[in-house]
Amino acid sequence: MVETKHSDTKGAATTDSSSSSSRQEGPGGLWDSVKKAAFVIGSGILFLAAFGNSLTWHLQRFWGASGDFWQNLWTKLYLAFEGHDAALFFFGTMLFPTLTFWVSNALLLLVDTTGKPSFITRYRIQVDKNNPVDPVKLRHAVKTVLFNQVFISGPMVVVVYYLMSWLGNPCSPELPTFHWALTELAAFAILEEILFYYSHRLFHHPGLYKHFHKQHHEWTAPIGVVAIYAHPLEHVISNMLPVVIGPVILGSHLSTTTLWYCLALVSTTISHCGYHLPFLPSPEFHDFHHLRFNQCFGVFGVLDRLHGTDTKFRQTKQYERHTLLTSLTPLTESIPDSPKKVSRHHNQPYSSEQHHNPQSGSFSLSSSTLPSLPHRSSSISPVSGHMAKFV
Repeated sequence: MVETKHSDTKGAATTDSSSSSSRQEGPGGLWDSVKKAAFVIGSGILFLAAFGNSLTWHLQRFWGASGDFWQNLWTKLYLAFEGHDAALFFFGTMLFPTLTFWVSNALLLLVDTTGKPSFITRYRIQVDKNNPVDPVKLRHAVKTVLFNQVFISGPMVVVVYYLMSWLGNPCSPELPTFHWALTELAAFAILEEILFYYSHRLFHHPGLYKHFHKQHHEWTAPIGVVAIYAHPLEHVISNMLPVVIGPVILGSHLSTTTLWYCLALVSTTISHCGYHLPFLPSPEFHDFHHLRFNQCFGVFGVLDRLHGTDTKFRQTKQYERHTLLTSLTPLTESIPDSPKKVSRHHNQPYSSEQHHNPQSGSFSLSSSTLPSLPHRSSSISPVSGHMAKFV
């Protein structure tokens, strides 16, 4: 590997030009991101509304339940835990989200470790990575995830319960209306976007990255389970806080809080899974963040567009693929990568793309991507370039 040396003058020029470009296309581009985020959130809410109504109808028909099916179900659960609200809250906010996380990831891990079925692997975003996943690296990640869930998430949920009980009654006998629950979910998503973007970007500051966030970026080609593979401090501030703060502020009911925790875990699993599967949200945005390190810090991309931290992403094939896949043809086939340039020397293909080194937080050019140089020395001379930095 040939490490590139940072040029202050050129780096400043690059930053200025990026800022200028961002300012020129900012309003329209930002509005486009806002519309996309509204579409994602709105589609999710409509899906939940339709799914909730349909599921309620089928359950009532199957069991012959009368009246409000969900209220009756909640009443039975509430009476079973009568007088033990803390246990009920912990049961709802830990057991269900944890099961949701591991059930969804068990299916992905089966594919990651066996490379089968090929129907799934053909949708892999980084086609040459994790085929199959390194078992030693995977075991270490799973141990860290379990530690974070038991010793970090568990105590935080206890704190959240006492805080919400002090502010209100999260285990009220009466469920919130369905429409109010959907409104809360939209508010949670907006709060998560704000808090995750800025906390995540903070952890990319060189002084914090090498001590905390570097652990998460060991996976330049992520898989689902590494969604919460992180240093404990990062897990508290960047993973947990953006998710738990919404229900605390709005004084949400346990049912809404549990649903939100499950949705958040499914969402981050999809973002890290490494597969752009049909009819699921696109993971291209966050996958590119793991690949290039200094782009795409948020969830929906609104704040990335506002701050210009998606400019390089929007110039890539990954951005063209960042859409809902509604066919069975993988986007790597329908939108293939651009053909590699060919060097004038020895007709060698090469690419000038920079690659992130997760250990140092810097970028390097692979010697295998450089053309042969017409001089006597067989070694490769250093080349000048730019090291992307935290902006």
